[in-house]
Amino acid sequence: MSLEHAESFKILLSLRNFTSAIGLLRLQFECLVRGIWVLYAASETELTKLTAELNEENQKIANKLPMLSEMISQLEKKAPKNAIDPILEFKQYSWKPLSSYVHGGLHAIDRHSKGYPIQILEHALKASNGVNGLTAVFASILTGQPQLTKDVYESFDKFADCFQAKNEIAL
Repeated sequence: MSLEHAESFKILLSLRNFTSAIGLLRLQFECLVRGIWVLYAASETELTKLTAELNEENQKIANKLPMLSEMISQLEKKAPKNAIDPILEFKQYSWKPLSSYVHGGLHAIDRHSKGYPIQILEHALKASNGVNGLTAVFASILTGQPQLTKDVYESFDKFADCFQAKNEIAL
């Protein structure tokens, strides 16, 4: 789902629907975190809730699954450091602005009314690429092929200009 949100993000950018595109970046990130949480921290009971048949009763049960902050807290205790560090960094720098876009807050209103500087759009695109990169790492881990995971990490260096640097402007 994270990759689908990333594709939709790029489609919305091309249509100049910038506010909606940037809002999708949060959904892209949340799906990635949920997947990593499932791998490293979710209990069998929680997995059962996520994979149950969709009906009203199961929906109510699934609504009691941990929210993003709780999933991240659990991951900090159970996931490898190299899996959780990029998640913590993304959340630190991007969560509040992305929440503003999703909920029609100051960021969304200001940018929508005044326009989007190209640097903001580039930053959002690079952030989405970064989440895609983490999704690729996650997928490579699931294959059980350590060399594939190593290759994915090496692609971050090879294509560094496609990813955001720590000192780039915020959303």
